[in-house]
Amino acid sequence: MTQCSQGGLWFQGLGSREVVANFDGGKVTSDAGGLLLREVEARFGFVQQFARCFTDFRDPELVEHSVEELLKQRVYGLCLGYEDLNDHDRLRFDPLLAVLVDKKDPEGTQRARQRDRGKALAGKSTLNRLELTPVRANADSRYKKISANLSAIEDFLVEAFVQQHFLPPERIVLDLDATDSPLHGHQLGRFFHGYYDHYCYLPLYIFCGDHPLCVRLRPSDIDACMGALKQVQRIVVHIRRHWPNVQIVLRADSGFCREHLMRWCEANGVHYLFGLAKNARLLRILGGELHQAKLQFEQTQQPARVFKDFTYRTHKSWSRERRVVGKAEHLNKGANPRFVVTSLPPEECAAQTLYEQEYCGRGDMENRIKEQQRMLFADRVSCGTMRANQIRLYLSTVAYLLMRALREFGLQNTELAPAQCDTIRLKLLKIGAVIQVTVRKVWVSLSEAYPLAEVFRQVCHNLQAWPVRLAPSS
Repeated sequence: MTQCSQGGLWFQGLGSREVVANFDGGKVTSDAGGLLLREVEARFGFVQQFARCFTDFRDPELVEHSVEELLKQRVYGLCLGYEDLNDHDRLRFDPLLAVLVDKKDPEGTQRARQRDRGKALAGKSTLNRLELTPVRANADSRYKKISANLSAIEDFLVEAFVQQHFLPPERIVLDLDATDSPLHGHQLGRFFHGYYDHYCYLPLYIFCGDHPLCVRLRPSDIDACMGALKQVQRIVVHIRRHWPNVQIVLRADSGFCREHLMRWCEANGVHYLFGLAKNARLLRILGGELHQAKLQFEQTQQPARVFKDFTYRTHKSWSRERRVVGKAEHLNKGANPRFVVTSLPPEECAAQTLYEQEYCGRGDMENRIKEQQRMLFADRVSCGTMRANQIRLYLSTVAYLLMRALREFGLQNTELAPAQCDTIRLKLLKIGAVIQVTVRKVWVSLSEAYPLAEVFRQVCHNLQAWPVRLAPSS
């Protein structure tokens, strides 16, 4: 009879063979695909730039894990599916993650304290200083001395966007949206939101395409547009510093259709395209088109759309007349009128194109928000203070930057090019490998049974073909 070592696990047999498992395979990782993330970081330096936004007040003589190393460990962990700090008390034994973090001693054999040897990485009690350090921390603070500069992080997100463009674009569209981050504790800034029907935060997101430019955590007892103008001003100034001739279009739903925002855009050469909440006056103006759409539906039994382009001004809140496009639509369930207001001239964009292509294109931003929240844990806001939760949101955002850069620059011309973050993680990052560390090399022996080996090779070649695009130190 085949013998196994003590503690073996016996499973259902395979014919005449016994199936026995044991934890004796050596140093094996399940996250070998994380090497691709390291290649992305080597070319764009997202975490390196992110680390510059933190001030480290710790005694340099006692520091074993730099701020950049701590951030890499945390961000790579999120990319690989480890959302909780508690996970890192186990992950600190993984030599592959230590390689990703750029630890010179990936097995932790040279750690200063005997009890830490064999653990190359930081544990949860060290990592939590990234998010729990208070804003007034200094060198005299007792424990938490790694202070984040939130304004610098906001600027970094815009700089990372500019950095990834090799040529200035002629036109960019900035999408604004507010969403909910559910709360299940008693965090500061916690309020009940009637629309979402639970306690939550109401973060503001600003995207350009699939790139996040602003992820601002806010309490939920405010108007969705609150604070949006300040963020738009900051982003537009930063972008125009690099690309003075770029055309900028601001796009959002009716929650952002506010006079102060439209007036600022008109005064600063920024176009806007906002949803406009319907009212009795607007419905009367669109009445003829609604009747026409109804007649077309009755004749064809197919959804019918008729568009109307007109100027409109509210009785009190607007300072001037503005271009409005109305969509008169009739469906099986009845009339479905919609309106948008814009500063784009009719000769540049006709009514139907304006609504169906320009305005409806903002729906992709909602998919990107869901991708970050559900797949990179941006909704994990369980700290007690809003500042700590804001830093958690930034950590998730930097993880998203790595994943989207991997998708854009690494996955091009492969079958995974349109994949979302969870698919990329499952098929490209979660690969079993044996790790062997020698004096001269770190051998990563990937699984021979990995079904996407050729895709992995192609992604690696794609990334290594891109030049280094690190931003200069400020």
